[in-house]
Amino acid sequence: MRSGRSGRRVSPLTLGVPLFLGIAYGAYAQAIARSGGPATWGQLALALISGAAFALLLFGLLRVEHALPRELRAAAWGVLVGGSIGFLYSLTGHSVLLSSGIGLAIGAGTVIATFYRFYTREP
Repeated sequence: MRSGRSGRRVSPLTLGVPLFLGIAYGAYAQAIARSGGPATWGQLALALISGAAFALLLFGLLRVEHALPRELRAAAWGVLVGGSIGFLYSLTGHSVLLSSGIGLAIGAGTVIATFYRFYTREP
């Protein structure tokens, strides 16, 4: 499989991982929104849209992360993980401020952990 103009091949793993995680993310978002009640069309739309958005963002990050310096790469992972967790937490019915704080804390931890990993594993 070729990708657009660059001519580089897209590995099945680069497609499969975001697809699997997008499905899991959408299903989990729907389960949180459902909270034990009957399933609705709105929850199905939430699952499809949030799962597709997460999968596309993850695929895009995996495609460009090697071209980024380690600081920007760590920040990109922090934004993706923190924003995703903050959104899931907001579905539980908590305030936007608390959801933002949880997402920010998780994102900051992700930035620190990924930067450490990139710094110690790269030449």
